[in-house]
Amino acid sequence: MFDFLDGYDLLGAFWVTVKLTVFSALGSLIWGTLLAGMRVSPVPLMRGFATAYVNVVRNIPLTVIIMFASLGLYSTLGIDLGATDIKVVNFRLAVLAFVVYTASFVCESLRSGINTVPVGQAEAARALGLSFGQVLRLIVLPQAFRSVVNPLSNVLIALTKNTTVASAIGVAEASYLMKGMIENEAQLLLISGIFALGFVILTLPTGLILGWVAKKVAVKR
Repeated sequence: MFDFLDGYDLLGAFWVTVKLTVFSALGSLIWGTLLAGMRVSPVPLMRGFATAYVNVVRNIPLTVIIMFASLGLYSTLGIDLGATDIKVVNFRLAVLAFVVYTASFVCESLRSGINTVPVGQAEAARALGLSFGQVLRLIVLPQAFRSVVNPLSNVLIALTKNTTVASAIGVAEASYLMKGMIENEAQLLLISGIFALGFVILTLPTGLILGWVAKKVAVKR
């Protein structure tokens, strides 16, 4: 029944999916945290930029963003992100697109966590002479992260599933291989089931582990 799998690198395709998820998640966490800091910044220009960024990017389909990264940045402007191999270029462009898109959701999750931190704590820190950056880094963000582990895990799971869009620019991840297998093999239901199971294996443990972490680090008020 599964003999047709011998000619396909199934594990390699899912490994590309894992790499896309990990690199995109790290980039999104960094950029999303910076955006969240700007959203609550006392500087109007920074607040305006972060607000506009989040509201605009969240309402653009991910497919449009990833196609712009390929056709706009690479094909039109010649931006190759330091790579010469087209496969590496497409992979890096896909990661960039995922970071740009997912960071807006990370930002909003973190902002909701920041809003749960009592205002009195920030005021007390400022009274001690701490700057806005120090208050955010030492007082607010540690508590905000602890309160939004569950929302961030949902963003991570959504990112894992969104990596399938990378096939639109030729990144050989799981859905790209699935498309090729469906075109070549008369096993539609079996192939679909295999890849569905693969994504369940990737996402279910993530949700369970991060759900457990959320309970362990929850802020007791």
